[in-house]
Amino acid sequence: MLALSAWSGPGAAKGTGLVFISNEKSDTVTVLDGETDTVVATIEVCGRPRDMEWNADQTLFYVACADDSVIGIVDPEKLAYVDEIPYIEEPEAFEFDRAHKRLFVSNEEDAALSVIDMETREVIAWVDTGEEPEGVYVTKDDKQIWVTAEASNLVHVIDGETYEVLADIVVGTRPRRFATPPDEREIWVSAELAGRVDIIDMETFEVKESISFLPRGFRPEQVTPVDVLITPDGETAYVALGRANHVAVVDVATREVEKYILTGNRTWGLTLTRDGKKLYATNGLSDDVSIIDTETLTNVKSVPVGQIPYIALIDD
Repeated sequence: MLALSAWSGPGAAKGTGLVFISNEKSDTVTVLDGETDTVVATIEVCGRPRDMEWNADQTLFYVACADDSVIGIVDPEKLAYVDEIPYIEEPEAFEFDRAHKRLFVSNEEDAALSVIDMETREVIAWVDTGEEPEGVYVTKDDKQIWVTAEASNLVHVIDGETYEVLADIVVGTRPRRFATPPDEREIWVSAELAGRVDIIDMETFEVKESISFLPRGFRPEQVTPVDVLITPDGETAYVALGRANHVAVVDVATREVEKYILTGNRTWGLTLTRDGKKLYATNGLSDDVSIIDTETLTNVKSVPVGQIPYIALIDD
C-alpha cells in the first residue's frame, strides 16, 4: 500500500524532520523531506484521512479516517500503513491522554465523543455532544476534555474521569479547533462562520474576549478561521483564516493582529516545527502546503501534495 517517489535517503525514524500530510480526498499521506520541503513519498492509507497524532515514543502515528470509520496506524520507518483500530464511527479529530492510555475521538456524524482504551482498542465511553463535533483538547492533568460542536455553536467541557459534561459554552458560529498558552488559564477556539477566535477562561468557563480578522481585500463573510496554534512560549498565536487565504499572526498578550501572511486557498491546518522556525499551513482548496518562515513572517514556498490536505505532522 506504499507508493514511493525516487528518494535515496534513509527510512523515517524519530527525529528525521520528515513531514507527513494527510489528504482527505486522495486517501493518502504525503511525505516531505523537512530540509528541502520536497515530496519524497506517498503512503496509501484509509478512507478520508484527517487528524494525525504520534504514539508515546513516536514510533507510530495514528490517523483518523472518516469514510472507513477507523483510526489507521502508520509506521514512519517503513513508510507504510500497518494496522488500524476498527469500528470508530466517522472520526475527525482526536487526542491522547498524557500516558497514551486513552484516546479521545470526535465522531462527527454521531454527535459524540468516544473514549478508546488503547490496550484493548475498545470504546469504553461514549459522550453525547452537540452536532458535528470536531476539535478535541485534553488538559495537561487529564482532568478535562474540551470538544467543539460545529453545528450547535457550543464548546463542551467533559470530566476526564467520569465523562460527565461539566459545561456547555456558547461561542461564535461554527466552532472548530482549540489552542492554549502553556499555563492553560485560557483556551482559544476558532469560530469559523463568525470570522473570529473566542477566548474562554478555563476556570470560569466564560468567553472573556474575542479577536476578529479581516485581511485587506476580503469581505467579512470570506474570513473563516479554522486552526489555531499558540507557540510554546505563549507569546504568539497563528490562526488559519480558511477562505480568506491567509494566516493571521497575533500577539497573545495584547490580542493585536501583527500581520496577515498570504497562503494558498482555504488555509485550515497549522503545524509548527519544534524549533519554531517553520510553520506548515495546509490549503484545502489548492491542494498544497504553504511553508512560512516565522522569523520573517513570509510564505517562502508552496508544495503540491494530495487532494484536500488536512493537517501536517512533523517527525522532529
